[in-house]
Amino acid sequence: MQEGKKTLEVFNASNYHVALVCAAFNAPLIDQMKASALEKLKEYNVKEKNISIYTVAGSVEIPVALQALAKQKKHDCYIAIGAVVKGETDHYQYVCKMVSDGVMRVMLDNTVSIGFAVLTTQNQKLAEERVSIGGDAVAAALHNVKLIKE
Repeated sequence: MQEGKKTLEVFNASNYHVALVCAAFNAPLIDQMKASALEKLKEYNVKEKNISIYTVAGSVEIPVALQALAKQKKHDCYIAIGAVVKGETDHYQYVCKMVSDGVMRVMLDNTVSIGFAVLTTQNQKLAEERVSIGGDAVAAALHNVKLIKE
């Protein structure tokens, strides 16, 4: 366990409906983060039939998909899964800002819980070391939605 990181208590979320919005870009990383998220959903007893998975082109497209889904009000919470790995251009900084600001806007504008599993790393190695973020984002989202419901 990382220093300063507290483990959240697992609870029964079997009645929750969860949507994963996954970028297709950087597929090998996304697949591992998605697997981590699905494993954590199982740990919280979220039923497979209550899990929806949506794929968008890249991380920039995640916020608009989340916005459309949030307006439908079919899910209790959402998980944003993407990976932005720094290259040689400034594009990285713009993409990171767009996706993080966009996800935050959807959360606040719709009062919905969104687990943020969008890696923003300086290189591929750092990204590969952090693929468990999918599960971390699930735990955060489920605990937030529980708080919102209470």
